[in-house]
Amino acid sequence: MADQALLFPAAAVNRRLFEQRAHSCGYRRVAGIDEVGRGPLAGPVVAAAVILPPDINLPSVRDSKQLRAAQRESLNLVIQAHALDIAIGCVTAEEIDATDILRATFEAMLRAIQELRPTPDFILIDGPYTLPISIPQQGIKQGDRRSVSIAAASIVAKVFRDRFMAEQHHQYPVYGFDCNKGYGTRRHLEALRRHGPCPLHRRSFRGVLPR
Repeated sequence: MADQALLFPAAAVNRRLFEQRAHSCGYRRVAGIDEVGRGPLAGPVVAAAVILPPDINLPSVRDSKQLRAAQRESLNLVIQAHALDIAIGCVTAEEIDATDILRATFEAMLRAIQELRPTPDFILIDGPYTLPISIPQQGIKQGDRRSVSIAAASIVAKVFRDRFMAEQHHQYPVYGFDCNKGYGTRRHLEALRRHGPCPLHRRSFRGVLPR
């Protein structure tokens, strides 16, 4: 097997190039992996794994941070309709507090990969990371902007997490989770000062507990 760094160069203009090169090397189930929710004060970190058909063209699918909520919802439907497989991995606030956010992020990614059936034979990861798993893989800096399958995963993960946090608003309305999705907005921080944290809060994060 040739060196993977040569097979999959770091610079790519074509957003399908990483997938195309993997397919040309004999890989058939190429999964893009991305996560959302590393920065919020509350809620899980969520990773999605998406396997797209080799010949699919989804020019509107791009980094979820570049899209409005309505666009993400619409594209999520497109991805769900066309993907060969999609899986979600979640790590709770309690689990995040027991370790650290980077390890929790990797765990969410691993959980998503483990839910794919059958297992992917190559993985494209958002960020310069290597996961502790035997599947061939490549971490891509700014992968959500350079790989269509990673971009698809970023949209799926974002829509899933946003919906979850909006649902949690009904149980914990004082924090405004329907609007801030757990991020440290002024309203959210004020609610923490007034009411203290709820079970969704990451107590190891600055701003959640009084110092």
